Amino acid sequence: MDLQLPIRIHDELSDDVIEATGMLDLASGDIRDVKYIDHDLAEDGFPADSEDYEFTCGTLSNGSKEVEFRIEVDRMGRKYSITTDELLELKGRAAKLFTAPPPGAQPAAPAKKTARKTAGKTARR
Repeated sequence: MDLQLPIRIHDELSDDVIEATGMLDLASGDIRDVKYIDHDLAEDGFPADSEDYEFTCGTLSNGSKEVEFRIEVDRMGRKYSITTDELLELKGRAAKLFTAPPPGAQPAAPAKKTARKTAGKTARR
C-alpha cells in the first residue's frame, strides 16, 4: 500500500526558519517531493548545510489541528526522513488527529434506549 501524506517541513536556523512542503511515505518514513517556499536551493544552498542550522521538524495538519514531529536530515544525500520509532509514534498521533471531529462539530446524540418487556417475572418480597 502506498500511503503518503502532505507535510510541512521547517528547517530551523539561528535567526530564520526555512519552510518547505513534501510528501511523507508512511511505509518507509521517506520524505519526497520537497518544494521550498521562498528559498532557492541553487542560490541559497541546502538549509542543513548552513552554519547556523539547528534542527528540522515537520508538521502534519488537519484543519486547525497539527501534529509536530522530528525530521532526520541526510546532509550528504540532501534528503529528509523520519526514524522508525518516530514514524510509529506519528501514525498513532495522526490517527487521532484524522479521526477527531472537526472544530465546532456537535457530538452525535446517544441512541434512545427502549424499555424492555420482561415476561413471567414476579417481584420478590
